[in-house]
Amino acid sequence: MGQTRIPCLLMRGGTSKGAYFLASDLPEQQTLRDRVLLAVMGSPDARQIDGIGGGDSLSSKVAIIKPSTRTDADVDYLFAQVLVDEPRVDYGQNCGNILAGVGPFAIERALVTVTGDVTPVRIFMENTGQIAIAHVPTPHGAVSYSGDSRIDGVPGYAAPLIVAFEDVAGSSCGALLPTGNVVDLFDGVEVTCVDNGMPVVLIRAEDLGLGGDESPAQLDADTELKARLESIRLQAGPRMNLGDVSQRNVPKMCLIAPAQAGGALSTRTFIPHRCHTSIGVFGAVSVAVACLIEGSVAARVASVVDGEIKQLSVEHPTGEFTVELRLDNDRLLSCGLMRTARLLFDGVVCISRTLWPGNQGC
Repeated sequence: MGQTRIPCLLMRGGTSKGAYFLASDLPEQQTLRDRVLLAVMGSPDARQIDGIGGGDSLSSKVAIIKPSTRTDADVDYLFAQVLVDEPRVDYGQNCGNILAGVGPFAIERALVTVTGDVTPVRIFMENTGQIAIAHVPTPHGAVSYSGDSRIDGVPGYAAPLIVAFEDVAGSSCGALLPTGNVVDLFDGVEVTCVDNGMPVVLIRAEDLGLGGDESPAQLDADTELKARLESIRLQAGPRMNLGDVSQRNVPKMCLIAPAQAGGALSTRTFIPHRCHTSIGVFGAVSVAVACLIEGSVAARVASVVDGEIKQLSVEHPTGEFTVELRLDNDRLLSCGLMRTARLLFDGVVCISRTLWPGNQGC
């Protein structure tokens, strides 16, 4: 038997890399679609040697996109995290980095028409039911990927792409503070559980005997620390209205400490069992908002300037991530951030025809 060819764009979105598909090019039935995505990425296998995944959670991601029937959106975006070493696809979270490529994809695939030098693409995020607006640079009638902007975690420079969010508080858990408390106590450790686009459990690094400046490799090698974090995560999950999270990638665990390079604070994030070399988009947004919540563990260590528009630099192991928060009388109106994206490959990805015949084989 031959193979099934599935149209696919491989794109870098922010500090992640993923396969972008039109929903109509994949099976409608979720169980079959999951098997197809596992085959596409080469999971389960630590190297993902038989697929296009990169052997890392940051490069084993999928965006599934279709024209929207909603009046407030141009396209619908479903994010799928394909686990590297398990035969499982997780839809329980958003990915703001992969989101950065959705607007360009929609224009590349003619789902959205260019309207000027910058084309807004309204994106309905199916995972959480919220709307994001990606302002895609489109001079000369096409997506521009070249520019003079840079983001930490990505080499070189690219065109800036602004993503704005409104009403993302409680997108996964139902409330900005899903436990109903500013501070909770798990295993004798104070934490703040927050969801402003990503469920995150914030812990002061010093409360776990850490300085907050450890490298991801050092933290990954600390088995006692990881066991403590997992114990707290498993207790926090149900309290955050996420149920049993033993088989889920949320909530993220985030160690915080005073800023080391002039930002608002320093972070070390686990996703959920490996220390991230940077920090996820929505994770940074949730952390930034927690800095503004009086009495939270983040507010106690963060350096925040006054003003209705606050730009908070969230430091991470390989740089920083600036989040812009707009307030009105202390009420959060919107969040915005700058990302970059790049089209890496436009073609087809092949899977065994015995798995799914699709519409055409080779």
